[in-house]
Amino acid sequence: MNDMTAGARERATFSDMKESTQEDWEKIGSCFREFAKGHPDRILEHLKLLDGDFGGFQVDRLTHCLQTATFAHRDGKDEEYVVCALLHDIGDTLGTFNHADIAAAILEPFVSEENHWMVKHHAIFQGYYFFHHLGMDRNLREQYRDHPNYERTLEFVSKYDSPAFDPEGETLPLEFFEPMVQRVMAKPKRSLYKNISE
Repeated sequence: MNDMTAGARERATFSDMKESTQEDWEKIGSCFREFAKGHPDRILEHLKLLDGDFGGFQVDRLTHCLQTATFAHRDGKDEEYVVCALLHDIGDTLGTFNHADIAAAILEPFVSEENHWMVKHHAIFQGYYFFHHLGMDRNLREQYRDHPNYERTLEFVSKYDSPAFDPEGETLPLEFFEPMVQRVMAKPKRSLYKNISE
């Protein structure tokens, strides 16, 4: 039974949430849990949209994400961190003007607060290397100098994100990272709907 079939079979009876019943929400909860199982697969499919999108860079956006994750993995970072590295630019397709926020929102239920903050702020930290070429303030990241995750995010952009535009750089295939994504995103750690998924 696919997601659509499950959704068609079990439907609530209300047209206004104020009229909903326990039975309605049992049906909705059942569909929610079934649909949630496919969440990691949908994330991976969306990530593949970056394939072939160069945006003026030497490598396409998917290669950049894979290379960033490869560098983090080769440097001994844990699986959650590597998944954050892999997905840090997944927002490029839908969040042209706020891609880091999109990636952070997707990852937030599944990762630590430190990793979430790192992904959410990586664009500002990365900007140190190019904002001045665009007439912007390259030192925007300095507003976070005293934040506990400043050094973590600085390391991420300087060691993994910034050098990951190399056509000759080691780039492990997406298939290598897929099991990591499946494990990290299998069950939320923090979410308003955490109990529904259990």
